[in-house]
Amino acid sequence: MRPPADGWGRWTVALCKPDATRRGLIEPILDWIGGEVRFVQRRRVRVSERHIFTHYADMLALDDRFPFDVADELRRNWVGQTVTAALFHGTTDDTPERVRALLGHYDPSQAAPDTIRGHYGTDSMALARAEGRFIDNLVHTSDDAPGTAREFGVWFGPDNAHLLHPRPEEITQR
Repeated sequence: MRPPADGWGRWTVALCKPDATRRGLIEPILDWIGGEVRFVQRRRVRVSERHIFTHYADMLALDDRFPFDVADELRRNWVGQTVTAALFHGTTDDTPERVRALLGHYDPSQAAPDTIRGHYGTDSMALARAEGRFIDNLVHTSDDAPGTAREFGVWFGPDNAHLLHPRPEEITQR
């Protein structure tokens, strides 16, 4: 897949997780991110094991550090669920990092109230550990430019590469 002409650093993928979907928070989360960078496109994706195992390959590799079986927990919480993946474009080469800062701490109970997780989050790491599960923290965005490239491949794929080189008339509304 041909990378975007302006580089992956100006792009990011946001993934509204199953807990955001259950709570009806997709629109507020995407609007919040869209206040910082330009919304390009979104897709609703029925999550397969391939999707989620590729997306969370790093966690699968660290399975021994979790108090539960990572693969089983990913299957339970994600496979078969419909989630929303959104593509955003910024004007600077640090777009993934800037958007990630909007999320706040991965533990919503520790996130600042002016962040997405601090504002909407209801879970905590302590509760998740006690219940032997992943934390519900609503949304993921790409960590950096290489992460954006990988996540675009997972959630949008080569059939959507045209989104990386849009003409103005191809930019859709949510």
